Amino acid sequence: MPEFLTVHGGTIAYEVTGTGPLVVLAHGMGDSRASYRFVVPQLVAAGYRVAAVDLRGCGDSSAEWPSYTRTDIAGDLIALVRHLGGPAVLVGHSVSGGAVTIAAAQAPELIEGIIELGPFTRKQSIRLGDLRVKRYRSGMTRLLMTAILGSVKWWHSYLDVAFPGRKPDDWAEQLRRMAAMLGEPGRMKAMQRMGQSAPTDAGAQLGNVRCPALIVEGSLDPDWADPRAEGEAIVAAMPAGIGKVEVIEGAGHYPHTQFPDETVALLLPFLKTYAGA
Repeated sequence: MPEFLTVHGGTIAYEVTGTGPLVVLAHGMGDSRASYRFVVPQLVAAGYRVAAVDLRGCGDSSAEWPSYTRTDIAGDLIALVRHLGGPAVLVGHSVSGGAVTIAAAQAPELIEGIIELGPFTRKQSIRLGDLRVKRYRSGMTRLLMTAILGSVKWWHSYLDVAFPGRKPDDWAEQLRRMAAMLGEPGRMKAMQRMGQSAPTDAGAQLGNVRCPALIVEGSLDPDWADPRAEGEAIVAAMPAGIGKVEVIEGAGHYPHTQFPDETVALLLPFLKTYAGA
């Protein structure tokens, strides 16, 4: 069962498992802490205290908030680390990848390292050459239709592209759970507003990050024509020597759910070096 923390006029739900150095897991838009359901047991078994959090507007957290920017999410994560007794390593997926960047820049005394999975951390731009990549065109179109129509059907259509090839064994249950959540009052609107928030606030903080950073991309992530290049651009904007990029071949936008073992294999060496250091 989740616990709740009141922050900035709403409540954030989170669930803590295990003992040891603190690792906080933050998911992407339209999802919940269940996104890390295959990762949490492995991290706990490796000796970490793992806090999986529902972002504002998602899961069991309050649905309606004044805004849903990466800076807002970063503030929630910082408050949670303080509440749980940091420091911590933050793991952020997609929109939360940008949020953990901001958190690391704003509260360096609390954040030992950041791991960003398929992160939206920089200002996005579309080049004509990118449109030649079919998966990129398809993903962009389906996300746009989701944003315009507020449609669970279009969101599921996007997820089908975002999970290329291999699907989780509980795929049908995942779609059902997401649809049920987004059907609750205010939650689809929260996802739409989160998706509309530009990552410029996160990009502006990349140069202020001082802790180690690991960027993990899926080679088939439909959100970028060249996921590796996106990861390398994020690292290039950080101070020299603190960031590293890893790519999981065959993974889409959700490597932690689609390829959890491969993702954990990248997370554990980073955590062993920096968590609780």
